Amino acid sequence: MSTRRPAAAYGGRPPASDVPHEPGGGARSLLRGAVRASAGRTAALVVTGLLSAAAAVALPALLGRSLDLVLAGATDAGPWLALCAALVVADILCDAASAHLSGTLTARTAARMRRRALGRVLAAGPTAAARFDAGDLVTRLTANATEAATAPATAAAAVPSVVLPVGALVALALTDPWTAAVFAAGAPLLVLLVRAFTRDTSAGVAEYQQVQGRIATRLVEALEGARTVAAAGTKDRERARILAPLPELAARGRHMWHVYGRAVARGAVLLPLLETGVLAVGGLRVAAGDMSVGELLAALRYAALAAGLGAVVGQLSGLLRSRAAGRRTAEVQAAPAVAYGGRGFPEDGSGRLEFRGVSVVRAGRPVLRGVDLVVPGGATLALVGRSGSGKTALARLAGRLADPDTGTVLLDGVPLPEVARGVLRREVTYAFERPALFGSTVRDAIAFGPCAPPQAEVIGGARAAGADAFVRRLPDGYATPLSRAPLSGGEAQRLGLARAFAHAGRLLVLDDATSSLDSVTERQVARALLQQVRPGTRLVVAHRASSAARADLVAWLDDGRIRAVGPHSALWALREYRAVFAATDEPAVGRAATDEPAVGRAATDEPAVGRAATDGHEPARGRTR
Repeated sequence: MSTRRPAAAYGGRPPASDVPHEPGGGARSLLRGAVRASAGRTAALVVTGLLSAAAAVALPALLGRSLDLVLAGATDAGPWLALCAALVVADILCDAASAHLSGTLTARTAARMRRRALGRVLAAGPTAAARFDAGDLVTRLTANATEAATAPATAAAAVPSVVLPVGALVALALTDPWTAAVFAAGAPLLVLLVRAFTRDTSAGVAEYQQVQGRIATRLVEALEGARTVAAAGTKDRERARILAPLPELAARGRHMWHVYGRAVARGAVLLPLLETGVLAVGGLRVAAGDMSVGELLAALRYAALAAGLGAVVGQLSGLLRSRAAGRRTAEVQAAPAVAYGGRGFPEDGSGRLEFRGVSVVRAGRPVLRGVDLVVPGGATLALVGRSGSGKTALARLAGRLADPDTGTVLLDGVPLPEVARGVLRREVTYAFERPALFGSTVRDAIAFGPCAPPQAEVIGGARAAGADAFVRRLPDGYATPLSRAPLSGGEAQRLGLARAFAHAGRLLVLDDATSSLDSVTERQVARALLQQVRPGTRLVVAHRASSAARADLVAWLDDGRIRAVGPHSALWALREYRAVFAATDEPAVGRAATDEPAVGRAATDEPAVGRAATDGHEPARGRTR
């Protein structure tokens, strides 16, 4: 069985905009989904907004009628004035309800968007998240998601914002057609003004958010390398690098405010002219006896409502910002989730790992080239090679942290894509060079995984990793909060090993997981791995000769290909193999200077270089295609 995935999924960091998607389609789908998910609250917000608009449209007519009755000295003006007061109160209550609904709707939508986006990122795997710089990804999942989440409330508020001026224009026409005709003559200019605002704002908002993402990326980089910056004395230079995009950000911001200000300024000129025209025509008609004073008052109020350009422009600006933010949030979700099967592994499986013709391409460059390799069940195989030879890429394939572009990976004869997610995560365990520790306490950090191991296994994993002694010296031992447990690099790495040992399955992958340990501690961990951790197959990314010497077999990678497979003692006879370790601080010859046997399987008679030890019955695999 062969699997194939896009090359971009296996490393590198192509721009997120390079991800194939319909322009704007992802944002539209995201925002439509947000509206559907909150349909009840959105509908309630539309209703309260329409009720407020209805009250605003009815009020001028009632005020005009009340004024005419008062001027005429009528005795029945009281009920009309009371009705006006009731409409004012109703308008205030509707506005208060709209504000409450808008706030809760935005908060719920933001939480849902963040959960969904984060879930998609995690479901797509680490290679998908690697398409974005850390700071940019955080910006997309926080600030951009928050701004995109305003879309349902903004869209709901836009409905009454449009209905109000249209209703006011209709009411103006019913009050006096001549004044309505004067106002309608200037309406095309209002439409042109709104269109120009929309065109000039869209691009500026997207560019502003992109610059924000770049600043966040540089800030995260600086925080991660804070010690390096302090040691190098480059604080001022680094601050300048982080803030270098600020002028561009300021320019984008000024552009948006310029567009907004220009729209408001033009409206400030046009709208008074329209209102003045309505007032002039209405005054003439009052003088001619064709309109009452109350009707003139209503006409002026309707003209002001119909010219409510500010509300429309504000809602339109909010929708444009939401759409731009939604596009950036949707790009995070563009990578498909990793598909898992429903199969399990054989109960009596030994942990035999097989790579069949696997190739990986990263950013257009081959990282692995047709690799065929078998790791016998229960054996420990060390992956050795120069930097960039493909060791980590191959280790990632072993537990489906990535899938090959071509070829198949099998564990106990089962292709990994056919295995159920929970089964795979229980049976394949990883320990990394720089482990991320999750949980509130040290115990939580070790227990973190697909299932919570009992306390005895947590402590056993810590002992095997050489972490139990320093953990017990912490203020509260295993219950010490991680925030109160300052850890050295080696201590953090031992906690990562403890986590892997506590959850050990049939395959344990150590991706340079002992690089921060001294040689003595590394040997102790290797001995404990043999004696105290669940037996199984081990795949070790090794940079030290001593680590390779303790393995049953070594797979020597060179430029993405398997150069040779065999025991370290046999490969050590090759000058080029020894050169791989030339830069290390442990130039051990042959086997490491230890008394313990090879971890995992006992070393048998040395097979020929380039063949894997295979129990003597199955053909060795160590060739490349």
